[in-house]
Amino acid sequence: MSKIRKHSSKIVDGFARAPSRAMLYPVGFKKEDFQKPQVGVASTWSMVTPCNMHIDKLAYKALDGINSAGGKAVIFNTITISDGISMGSEGMKYSLVSREIIADSIEAVVGCQGFDGVIAIGGCDKNMPGCIMALARLNRPGIFVYGGTIKPGKNHTDIVSVFEAVGKFANKSISEIELENIESSAIPGPGSCGGMYTANTMASAIEALGMSLPNSSAQDAISNDKNNDCINAGKAVLNLLNKDIKPRDIMTMKAFENAISIVIALGGSTNAVLHLIAIAKAADIDLTIDDFTRIGAKVPVLADLKPSGKYMMSELIEIGGTLPLMKMLLDANLLHGECMTVTGKTLAENLANVEPYTNQNIIKSLNNPIKKDSHLVIIKGNLAPKGAVAKITGKEGLIFKGTAKCFSCEEDSLEAILNDEIKAGDVIVIRFEGPVGGPGMREMLAPTSAIMGKGLGDKVALITDGRFSGGTHGFVVGHITPEAFTGGALAIVEDGDEILIDAKNNVLELLVDKAIIEKRLSNWKQPKAKYTKGVLAKFAKLAKSASEGAITD
Repeated sequence: MSKIRKHSSKIVDGFARAPSRAMLYPVGFKKEDFQKPQVGVASTWSMVTPCNMHIDKLAYKALDGINSAGGKAVIFNTITISDGISMGSEGMKYSLVSREIIADSIEAVVGCQGFDGVIAIGGCDKNMPGCIMALARLNRPGIFVYGGTIKPGKNHTDIVSVFEAVGKFANKSISEIELENIESSAIPGPGSCGGMYTANTMASAIEALGMSLPNSSAQDAISNDKNNDCINAGKAVLNLLNKDIKPRDIMTMKAFENAISIVIALGGSTNAVLHLIAIAKAADIDLTIDDFTRIGAKVPVLADLKPSGKYMMSELIEIGGTLPLMKMLLDANLLHGECMTVTGKTLAENLANVEPYTNQNIIKSLNNPIKKDSHLVIIKGNLAPKGAVAKITGKEGLIFKGTAKCFSCEEDSLEAILNDEIKAGDVIVIRFEGPVGGPGMREMLAPTSAIMGKGLGDKVALITDGRFSGGTHGFVVGHITPEAFTGGALAIVEDGDEILIDAKNNVLELLVDKAIIEKRLSNWKQPKAKYTKGVLAKFAKLAKSASEGAITD
């Protein structure tokens, strides 16, 4: 049995497998193809979102690369859903759940069909970790290809501009016509959300992890570079097959440390904490939230990118993408250069000839960082004894003390914000939105954007057992664990309670007497589950806590 046809030979070799071969002739196989390594191309193409609407074409580019290198490509599909469309609605509860469905479906198809290698192409937020989790589970030579970023909309707008315009309209600072103009021009075509939100964050992290070709994370969705990236990935997977380099050879602990370092330097999304832990679990790497604190102590924030900064990913692409940043970090001993990558070379070898940035304002120097340590702050305390994730760029300040205004779902909080019921000094508490309680751990982009649109970004804080979009900025804390639904202290916070968020000392405290907290907890009763059938009920039953990546495996 050929080492590069380890799996497909069991499906198509020998007289007993004639029925299998018979099924493959009508889908395009020729007799000689049965002796070639088979490579599955997992396409997340869908017309439900601009992030993925072009990926069918990219899948065929990958097919061309595979076939030209001597393999036999087979394209198959998995799902995608749109966070941006479902945000703020009940539908958003399916978002994180889709990560698990994507991982499960890719694993199922590749395992069933006996593919020897895999290329997975993803665009929207949950596609990417779902694809990489599947590659880690399968541990067959594989590569991830990012679908690419979108171009800026009119007047340098993007999807977060639209969410924040809702708050401005409610605040009567823009007209209905102005709102309509923003919503109709902010998304000009295919590609993932244009700031350093979750999609671009995870694409960059996956490249630093070694699972994408160099610069795959920093290419426009509609570009010759992205087409060539797919063709080259097709060729590269055959090289991995020949060298027998598998995902778990690449996804080591040091590789995850590289991924975390890039996320921090770029000022990336809090979702990276959740997803990198989930991917690590799939690869049998013991990554924890405390590793983000350890690495964050020495890696600075360098990128002036949206949401808290000025620039978009397309503008970073114009000055050279993420490779010069990675070279800068490598030269400063902030990346592990010896880590293997999907090129078959080490990270240091991939970066050897990369030229530094010139004449640009997007990436700051190590001597003049935006923040000298990580913006992803893991905080603990009586409200989050097992951890929570704060996104603190320094622009919001480092300490916030205020009084609680409590809401049992995202919709109620948004209504209160838009109706001017939130005042300076408030700490908005949104609970029962965790992995189990939601279920599904919705992102709170609608309320955080409304806060910004209302001009309250530096005047209020928001804490939740849900999570945040990469487009969120402001004084926010999410992923609070244990979550309210499972009896975490967040469940017993009352309006008017004083809350301290201290990002200097990494503390989240309910400033109420311990005896009162214990009495409230003893009287608390768990609410009824919101879903008892279907995929959300399954997720609620199986999901681990946010600090464990909210995985179901």
